[in-house]
Amino acid sequence: QVQLVESGGGLVQAGGSLRLSCAASGSIFSINVMGWYRQAPGKQRELVATITWSGITNYADSVKGRFAISRDNAKNTVDLQMNSLKPEDSAEYYCNLAWGSRTYWGQGTQVTVSS
Repeated sequence: QVQLVESGGGLVQAGGSLRLSCAASGSIFSINVMGWYRQAPGKQRELVATITWSGITNYADSVKGRFAISRDNAKNTVDLQMNSLKPEDSAEYYCNLAWGSRTYWGQGTQVTVSS
């Protein structure tokens, strides 16, 4: 069984920064993709950023230049550094780990950006 535990959400003013962290445990295939998704009330869950085991990154256009994703393969962790936060970044943020047909989600961490 795979578990993902997120941390680091909270309340921040517009223009501020937050860092989200996610730790994965269990039987994890080493060649995988880790990422962050978010879901605001009344909206669909959307991709924020992903990073492959080899370090290839992908970002949503709305966060390019403001967010940075990184991972530590030895520790099975993935972080999301969020800078220049905007009120529209407010959402529940979910960590994701996937390989092949398998996908796992964390429980979510709330990010609220006040204007």
